[in-house]
Amino acid sequence: MPNTKSAERRMRNSERKRLHNRRVKSSLHRLEKDYRALLAAGKKEEAVQFLPRVHSALDKAVKSAVLPRSAVNRKKSRLARALK
Repeated sequence: MPNTKSAERRMRNSERKRLHNRRVKSSLHRLEKDYRALLAAGKKEEAVQFLPRVHSALDKAVKSAVLPRSAVNRKKSRLARALK
């Protein structure tokens, strides 16, 4: 348990941020899974349309500091390469 008021506040903020990060990561995993399912099913045209949505979501995760920029760039590159 926190000993000071500021520690209590930090604990509340940390929990709020943890839940937000978890929600964002979960949606990213779902998007990536859907994208890879399209590729596996051979629906290349749909995957081409879907890829910008995935890239946009990843960029927004970087913007809100959920994921590091380098990790997102690597993931975007691998997703695009999987399309080819």
